[in-house]
Amino acid sequence: MKTVILSAATLLAASCATAQVVKDYDPAIQRTSAIQYFKPAESHLFTGDCMPYYHDGTFYIYWLLDEGHHAGLGGLGGHQWALSTSENLRDWTHYPVAVGIEEDWEKSICTGSVIADKGSFYAFYSTRVQDDKGVHEQLSYARSDDGGKTFVKQQPNPFYFPPEECVSRDFRDPKVFKDDAGLYHLFISGYKKDPVIEGFGGYLCHLVSEDLKNWKQVESPLTGQVGTPECSDYFKWNDWYYLLYSIGGDTYYVMSRQPFGPWQYPPTQSLVEQWASVYKTAPYKDGRRIAVAYMPCRSNGKDFDGAIWGGNMLLREAVQEPDGTLDTRFLEEALPPMHTVALPAFRTYGDNASASYDSGALSINASNGTGMAALDGLPVNYRITFEFVPDGNYDEAGLFVRGDDRQHRGYKIELNSNKESAFIYNTGINTVKGLDRPVKVDIILKDEFIDMNIDGRRSIINRLPEKKGDKLYFFLKNGNARFNDITLREWNGKDW
Repeated sequence: MKTVILSAATLLAASCATAQVVKDYDPAIQRTSAIQYFKPAESHLFTGDCMPYYHDGTFYIYWLLDEGHHAGLGGLGGHQWALSTSENLRDWTHYPVAVGIEEDWEKSICTGSVIADKGSFYAFYSTRVQDDKGVHEQLSYARSDDGGKTFVKQQPNPFYFPPEECVSRDFRDPKVFKDDAGLYHLFISGYKKDPVIEGFGGYLCHLVSEDLKNWKQVESPLTGQVGTPECSDYFKWNDWYYLLYSIGGDTYYVMSRQPFGPWQYPPTQSLVEQWASVYKTAPYKDGRRIAVAYMPCRSNGKDFDGAIWGGNMLLREAVQEPDGTLDTRFLEEALPPMHTVALPAFRTYGDNASASYDSGALSINASNGTGMAALDGLPVNYRITFEFVPDGNYDEAGLFVRGDDRQHRGYKIELNSNKESAFIYNTGINTVKGLDRPVKVDIILKDEFIDMNIDGRRSIINRLPEKKGDKLYFFLKNGNARFNDITLREWNGKDW
C-alpha cells in the first residue's frame, strides 16, 4: 500500500473522525464502460491501490475501496478489496467487496496480489493492526472457489509476521507468483531496523513455498532503498525479467536477463508520473501488458495543494522496446467513443514572430521571440492530437489550455528538447528522448485531469481542478516549427 502522502493527523483533521468500514458501496450504479479515471459513483468513496490480474480471458482489477482518504478505522485505512472485471477492456462488471474486514483486529485489508492455482484463486494481502506498542503489519491470505469473486480467509490468520530484521510497521504488499519449477514466491515490502547504510533500509523480504501454506525466507531480490519499496510487481516478458516497486508513490523498475538479477536500472523510468501512484501490471491477450495505478486527489481541490490518499483509477498500456526498456501509452479500450469536431478559426500573433494556419498545419516562425496561435470557444473537456515538427533547435514549445484572454492564466503544457523533459503545469517527466524530431502528441482534458502521451511512448498526467477557460494557445519560443494534422475530438458527456 502506498505510504500516506499527508500526515495521519492532517488526514484525520480533514476527514470525519467516525469514518469506519465502507458499507454503502453499490456495484450496480458504477460506470461499466470508459473505465479510465474511474472512481466509485458515491461522492465520498475513492479508489486506492490497484491489483490487476489476468486469467482465462478475463482481466481482473482488484482495488482498495477507500472512504475519507485513508481515515477509516482511526486513520489505519479501513480498506477492503473491491473487484471489477472485463473480457475486452471496454465493458466492465463490478462486484461487491471481494475481501472484506470481518474481525475487530483487522484495521485494513491492504494491498496484495492474486494467483490462480489448481482450480482456486488465492489472495495474499497485508493486514494492519494496532496495540499498545503501536501499529503493526502482517500477512494473511484467502481462497476463492468462485473464480476470484468472493474469498474465504484461511487459517492461521494471519499466517506470517515480520521477520526480526524488519520494522513491524513496514511489512506489507505481498506479490505472489509461481516460477517455472513450480515453486511459489512472495515479495513483501519491508524496511530494515538496522540497515548497512543509515537511511537506506528499504528492501523486499523474499519467501518461498511448495504449497502456498508453509513459507521460508530466502535472499532478498532488492535491498538498500531510501524508502520502503511498496506494491512490488514481478513478471517475465519475452526474454526479460522485470521488478517494479514504488517509493513515495512513484513507480520504478529494474530489469534483468536472469530471474532475480543482477538488475539493470534503465535511465528512462517511464512509470514515474507524479499523479500516477503505485503502478502494477498484468498480461493481456496477444502479448500485451496493462498497467494500472491510482491518482490521488488534491487537498482542498486546489491546483497547488498536495496530494491526499485515494482518488481515481488510471490505466496505461505498457510497451516493451527492442532493448527491453518499458514505455507507456494510452489504453484506447479504456476511453469512450469519440467524434471529430471542426476547429474554430485560429487567431495568430506574436512578439517578433509570425504564425499561420493552412490545411490542418500551423506554422510558427519565432527565431527571435515567441509566436502564438489561439483557438476560442472550446469546451472544458476534449481530446486534441497533432504532430509536432521542429525545424532545428528551439527553446520551448507547447500549449496553454483552459485559458482566458491572457494565455498565462491557463495550464501550460510544454515540450523541451534541450532538457529532454515534458511538463503539464506544475508537474513533469524527464529523459523524454526525441523531442528534437517529429513527434505525435495526444492530449486528453477530462474534468480535473490533463493527460498527455508523446509518440506512443511516454505519458504524463496532472490533476488540476481550478481553471475552466475556453481558450487554447499554441506557442513556440526561439525557433521554428509546424503543428501538423491538428485534430479535435469530443465524446458524449453522458457516457464519461
